[in-house]
Amino acid sequence: DGFEPSGRMHIAQGVYKAMNVNKCTRAGGTFVFWVADWFALMNDKMGGDLEKIKVVGEYLIEVWKASGMDFSTNRIVFKWASDEITSNAHVYWPKMLDIGRRFNVTRIKKCCQIMGRLEGSLSCAQVLYPLMQCCDVFFLKADICQLGVDQRKVNMLAREYCDFVPSIKHKPVILSHHMLYGLKAGQEKMSKSDPDSAIFMEDSAEDVARKIKNAYCPMKPPNTAKVNNEEGKVEETAADAGKESMSLIVDELKNPCLDYIQHIIFSKPGVTFTCGKGVAHTSFESVKEAFIGCALSEDDLKTGLITSLNELLEPVRQHFENNSIAKELFNKVKEYKRNPTPPTNEFRKLDLVKSKMIESEGSHVVFVPPPTHKPTVSLVMDLLRQIHDVPADKKVVLWLSDWSAKVTSSCQADAKAIDAYYDVVLTCLRTLRGLNESDEKDNVQVVKQSDAILSDASNYWISVINVGRHFNLDEVMGNDMVDSDSVGIVIARLMKIADISSITPTSVSFNTQNSDDMVVAKLIGRYYAEIPFLSSLTPSLSIISKARSDISLHRRESEGLKTENDEYYLLDDPKVHGKSKMKKAFCEPGNIEYCPPIALVSEIMFVSPSSVSGSSFTINRSDENGGNVAYKNRNAIETDFKGGQLHPGDLKAEAQKVMVDTLTRLQTSIKEDGKAFKGSKALKAFEKKLSKGKKK
Repeated sequence: DGFEPSGRMHIAQGVYKAMNVNKCTRAGGTFVFWVADWFALMNDKMGGDLEKIKVVGEYLIEVWKASGMDFSTNRIVFKWASDEITSNAHVYWPKMLDIGRRFNVTRIKKCCQIMGRLEGSLSCAQVLYPLMQCCDVFFLKADICQLGVDQRKVNMLAREYCDFVPSIKHKPVILSHHMLYGLKAGQEKMSKSDPDSAIFMEDSAEDVARKIKNAYCPMKPPNTAKVNNEEGKVEETAADAGKESMSLIVDELKNPCLDYIQHIIFSKPGVTFTCGKGVAHTSFESVKEAFIGCALSEDDLKTGLITSLNELLEPVRQHFENNSIAKELFNKVKEYKRNPTPPTNEFRKLDLVKSKMIESEGSHVVFVPPPTHKPTVSLVMDLLRQIHDVPADKKVVLWLSDWSAKVTSSCQADAKAIDAYYDVVLTCLRTLRGLNESDEKDNVQVVKQSDAILSDASNYWISVINVGRHFNLDEVMGNDMVDSDSVGIVIARLMKIADISSITPTSVSFNTQNSDDMVVAKLIGRYYAEIPFLSSLTPSLSIISKARSDISLHRRESEGLKTENDEYYLLDDPKVHGKSKMKKAFCEPGNIEYCPPIALVSEIMFVSPSSVSGSSFTINRSDENGGNVAYKNRNAIETDFKGGQLHPGDLKAEAQKVMVDTLTRLQTSIKEDGKAFKGSKALKAFEKKLSKGKKK
């Protein structure tokens, strides 16, 4: 079970939890408490002061010691999230991302009851929490999840996740406990924000008496029906039709006083409850029967409950009065409450410039497209174009979003295939740029997302969650997502905004033909405008949205006729494909709106600085057919082609030579680069794996 050290502990978290823990440890289990101090920090508890949060955590542990939790078994373990997650970030966060990619938005929405939220009006941060709580189960290697029934949906999510992971042999057992009612009418559970909704562990005897005397205590179930005046029919009413009961059993009475007697007083074996004229009850059923049957008055019931609760709380009061360590902790916590630390309002983010992982501010960001097992020449040429458009004196950060690729199931989230893709793409990009890996004149700095995140994981994920708090779920989903889509897409969009803010760039490229890019471009523009720290940056962030060149070889309307093998040139195509694919390429006379040979030749000859043919594209033909002609730019080629001076056959013949030369250079560079060579083999092996999976 986990708890967030947020200041106060009510009786369910104190006495009731102590009793449940004792049941588990005496049965032979080891009970692990997940002290969620990192989450308290994330939520600005105690002004975001982690040391104060830890003091509150230590105070709560002292409460349990005094409330009867049996520490003599040595089967109670406290693990602090800030320590465990920080030191094992490379394990925790990839697991969370893997969970995220497995479930759609609809399923995660159903889990949001753990935050006291219904499915409407969710911020994106609120869909992250269930994934993190589910991750906790596996990170802690828990066999049993012993939490309140309000957590059942996320606990079931953990069981469902096991169906996706064959290596998990045993699903976690869900051992839910009852949620105590709030002391006021209609309160499904107690609330820390309403001090009169519950008995708290530090309450005085007078506080307990006042709260119980004022508590809701019906003898009959409330009338939940009303008459529809228009039709004269009886229909049920509810505070919120979407809110499910938090009870494990049907309880129409929902009397919090009886609830305390059943689950707090009678939770200990061999207990008697004395009330009325000294009548001692040995079972809850006899108390309830006497009360409902009017043999026990409300005043007598409440008087007996007040006495019993104070008997349970008195050892806690004495512990914090007489134990010096506990007393010091309690005094500190009281001081925190009297003089709360205001939130720092510090904008927390991963700062790659400050950590010197990125050389300087003011860079331009280019995102390498999501991994595929068949990277294309078109993909690399597009990256080359984006880099080419940046002034030579400006640094370009080439961002490899490997963890975002994982959460969106690129290459089926296969880490080897994702890394292989980047190795091949980077090698081919350097080749077409005419650079070596160690070239000091290069204005491009390659940064791998996972390396950047792990350099300061806490601040990175706090920044992701803060982005999620700023936007509601519908805004991040945009118009291109539906609830049946993976929630991993939402997470990747939040991560992309956090990635950009971590770099502190002055400009970033987006593709207008990519719906995902367009959603993120809109969000990042708003985020930089609406967050004071970001809006104060000078110069402000420039968002460059451009359409990418279409250098596919065919446009086929039927999906069944489309194949990557002849739709595009692949980076690992043998040089013979330079001729064969170009021969089949679409090339309608006079059509310059879509002419793959012109598009490919123009990108390679006029964008790539490494072309061995120089900066001109020459058509070789006989004098009677017009003679040789050299083109210096794309417009000149298009003018002649549109006017009929350049025949498709002549264009294709020379384009074949360009592509044979390009593929030869790419193949040579892949073979000569150890990582790229292994990467190319890994991608082919992954392709075979996919083919076998399809056959099955």
